[in-house]
Amino acid sequence: MGNRTALYQSHVDMNAKMVDFGGWDMPIHYGSQIEEHNVVRQDAGMFDVSHMTVVDVTGADSKGYLQKLLANDVDRLKEKGKALYSGMLNENGKVIDDLIVYNMEGWYRVVVNCATREKDLAWMDTQTQGFDVTLTEQPTLAMVAVQGPKAIEKALTMMTEEQQQVTKGLKVFQGLPAGDIFIARTGYTGEDGLEIMVPEADVAAFWQALADAGVKPCGLGARDTLRLEAGMNLYGSDMDETTSPLISNMAWTVAWEPAERDFVGRAALEQEKADGPAQKLVGLVLEDKGVLRGHQKVIVDGVGEGETTSGTFSPTLGHAIALARVPAATGDTAVVEVRKKLLKVRVVRPPFVRNGKKVFE
Repeated sequence: MGNRTALYQSHVDMNAKMVDFGGWDMPIHYGSQIEEHNVVRQDAGMFDVSHMTVVDVTGADSKGYLQKLLANDVDRLKEKGKALYSGMLNENGKVIDDLIVYNMEGWYRVVVNCATREKDLAWMDTQTQGFDVTLTEQPTLAMVAVQGPKAIEKALTMMTEEQQQVTKGLKVFQGLPAGDIFIARTGYTGEDGLEIMVPEADVAAFWQALADAGVKPCGLGARDTLRLEAGMNLYGSDMDETTSPLISNMAWTVAWEPAERDFVGRAALEQEKADGPAQKLVGLVLEDKGVLRGHQKVIVDGVGEGETTSGTFSPTLGHAIALARVPAATGDTAVVEVRKKLLKVRVVRPPFVRNGKKVFE
């Protein structure tokens, strides 16, 4: 038996197929992964993401600590609740994890991945040396992601007046408390929606109220196809401690200015940038029959070879797509080796789908 979230029994009661996911017993689907994918693209679905790790950073040096810890610059967060996406790097400029940090005015809330919890917390603790800062994990907070074009509209119908007021005032990539819950207008699907932190004792009732409001429970299977269509990286597949942000389609998350901000991994990244990254992370589109998965060989004629990092059938587009790390000189076409056959693919810039629509030419 793995770790269980406070929603475990709710998933079982709703006939979810439970699987092991990074040491957690989580729902992969509730009957149809495709239906759950489509309901998020067209209406509203919800995911249990309580296995994510929430850490509050407090203390007089909390900003200075995060400016050292993260490749992105938290000084960009001028407004209360504003969120920032960043890589957390090692001294070699490689990605320990990706995370979201919220500015809570005087302190910060950080959300990191579940599978990397222990190493993340150990690394973050190591980096506190010399800073007046305290790290407090919040293991009693559950988290529910409500995603889709009708997600906010449906969620509002089961919220208290205070929660409604906070939700209606949220800008994209902003999170604020509303009583004892925390509501953020963020997500991992390419759709509008909310990620809501709820005390574990209350989350089963919260989940049921969302279901009664017409929000369909969805499993992690749909979450993965949605995030890949949205061109979002999955830690451990599309980037890890062997890859830098510059070859993981995360260069935009590196804040080079101010030049004197000496974040962990900066020197190594500057050297890589000066040399010119040898690889890049791109999108692949297979419009013929076939299946793209992770770890398939990508061959670029006259340039070299790369590898798919994650791939899937796209329910929205009706064909296979993938992310792949390929030589930097790769152009618009390549071939992927699938079961000893070479299948032609187009090379595009992710994302593949945004707000339910195809976005590449």
